[in-house]
Amino acid sequence: MADIESAATSYYVPLETPDGADPDFDYFQPTEATISVWSSDLQHGGPPAGLMMRAMTRVVADDGQHITRVTTEILGAMGLGVNRVRAWVSRPGRRISQVTAELECQMPDGEFRVAGRTVAWRILASDTADAQSSPRDRLPSTPDELPQIVGFPEDGDEGVAWGRIGFIGTAVIARQDGRTGSTPAVWIKAALPLVEGEVSSDLVSIFTVLDVANGVGTRLDPTRWSWMNMDTTVHLVGQPTSPWLGIDSDLAVGRTGYGASFADLYDVSGFLGRSAQTDMIVDAR
Repeated sequence: MADIESAATSYYVPLETPDGADPDFDYFQPTEATISVWSSDLQHGGPPAGLMMRAMTRVVADDGQHITRVTTEILGAMGLGVNRVRAWVSRPGRRISQVTAELECQMPDGEFRVAGRTVAWRILASDTADAQSSPRDRLPSTPDELPQIVGFPEDGDEGVAWGRIGFIGTAVIARQDGRTGSTPAVWIKAALPLVEGEVSSDLVSIFTVLDVANGVGTRLDPTRWSWMNMDTTVHLVGQPTSPWLGIDSDLAVGRTGYGASFADLYDVSGFLGRSAQTDMIVDAR
């Protein structure tokens, strides 16, 4: 497996709460491993989504409820200055509840601005094994059965120009034939810890990489086009059992500057759910 090009050892470094700062937030310094393929001044959408999921899982009680639907909105530029995150239970309930997280980025004037928000529904788990069904069989191969590389190929028929940049250059991937669109299905996991000194849960791990679905599901030429997503909505039918996420994605492009990415998601044990993303399509010529 290839070496990671980034010198960073995690995506975020935890910071002490600054004097006089809001204690409801946790504070972090993003590392170079979070950098976006679209701009060296911005973070890729994956690590911030993982950081908000981390905050939500830490604020809820161990009450038997599972996170089942997650919507992450990118509300502004996710910069590389100090980030802070908070989470709260926005709709309590014994069988159904909702939890919300916000990520704020520090601006040049020192003020913080909301850049991302995640809202998740939780449902009390129960035994429905007798009714279990799936729209897709499991992917033919697990990541351990496939060649693994760090980053995406940059040459060949399936190469991409952004395959070794920032966050993408720290992702471990394994590819096989896809069933959703014209691109390969990809197993992916983050090669670095989300937060320095921590081991992330499997749920946090998959949400750290899930944002790449709009990138792996397209054959648009990145030297001409950009396709930046503004959101990601995920519906889960189970909870992940490993940090590996299987993504079989396709990007539909409309005629008037926007499109949508749709992906089947897989755990190593089978079908996990589906995601959808709104994409702004820009001609860079």
